[in-house]
Amino acid sequence: MRPNRHDAMTITGSTLFPWRHDAQRDLEQRLHDFIATPDFPCVGAKAAAARGTLAVLACHSIDSGWDDLRIHDALLEWARAYRADPGLFRSFAIVFDRSDDMAEDMFERAMWRRIQSLSDKDVWRGQDYDGRVSTDPGDPHFSLSFGGEAFFVIGLHPHASRPARRFARPELIFNLHDQFEQLRAAGKYEGMREKIMVRDEAIAGSRNPMLARHGEASEARQYSGRGVDEDWAPPFEYRGDAK
Repeated sequence: MRPNRHDAMTITGSTLFPWRHDAQRDLEQRLHDFIATPDFPCVGAKAAAARGTLAVLACHSIDSGWDDLRIHDALLEWARAYRADPGLFRSFAIVFDRSDDMAEDMFERAMWRRIQSLSDKDVWRGQDYDGRVSTDPGDPHFSLSFGGEAFFVIGLHPHASRPARRFARPELIFNLHDQFEQLRAAGKYEGMREKIMVRDEAIAGSRNPMLARHGEASEARQYSGRGVDEDWAPPFEYRGDAK
């Protein structure tokens, strides 16, 4: 039996429409089963699932803005809850019920459309950008920001080139940047990062060339999971007033 995911229900319980309950249960179960497979490399996601701090929000389609306000509401609540009780191994997963047959570059474009829309809503709602990170997606210190908290995004979809990113539905996982800083301060970040990379190499046959530490290269290059060249630039622009 899975643990009682009280944090997840705090996020999703007030925002679900009744007809979405079946999709919510199904997609949540699928994601937990995926993370529970022995060769899934991300030990942080495994810890969040085991602790009941993996929130899952079922949405319609990654290629549609239908659920963007629901997603942004949940991100604001997630940021507030974290500031009230900061702790490690919390992830917020948006899983899209409609599984379009998207090639990797198509998924990447749809992902950035959702990210741009969510960022624009953060500006519209008067939220400050997290001052600890850069608003410039080309900057090595870039992170997204929602509700004043910096977030790192991991994209998954059925046709991902990296096996660890292949999930039956398009999905965006939002991880709080501050959690990585906590791990660094505790001297645990490098060990955890190396463990994930070794596990990923075991299933992919090679290390992910896109992975870089914060401050070495823009993390935007890692979001979709697709390998990109040095000239690649993310289709994102922060449209608020940078501090």
